[in-house]
Amino acid sequence: MMRVALFGTRGSIAAPGPETVRYGGNTSTVEVCGNDGTVLVLDAGTGIRRLGTQIPPDIARVDILLTHLHMDHIQGLGFFGPLHHPGIDVHIWGPASSTLSLGARLTRYLSPPLFPVHLRDLPRVTCHNVPCPPFDIGPFHVQ
Repeated sequence: MMRVALFGTRGSIAAPGPETVRYGGNTSTVEVCGNDGTVLVLDAGTGIRRLGTQIPPDIARVDILLTHLHMDHIQGLGFFGPLHHPGIDVHIWGPASSTLSLGARLTRYLSPPLFPVHLRDLPRVTCHNVPCPPFDIGPFHVQ
């Protein structure tokens, strides 16, 4: 069993407002919770900010699986509260590259002048290149 909650389903740009109330105005973010309380976040669009406010502060770990690195799938990452919490391990999983690690590619966005905080300065963040499917993230089997 698992619970799935949609925090963002919008395409390329966030579009909050009365005309998007029915389907939401935030870009791609989906929370998947396992029976044991494990949290897996699919993509880090603008919806991840609101999701971060609902993560219990006593949770030990959150995993984020990025489907790809287009801006609408990572633009909320720096605003995800658990990234800044020294008691929460955040593991970011993303597509592998033959030239740069996931951390190096995310650093292009999470560093000045685009963002005021460097990825390397966040307390407990680990980046992982996604292995060839299938693979496991905690209790979740990803294909």
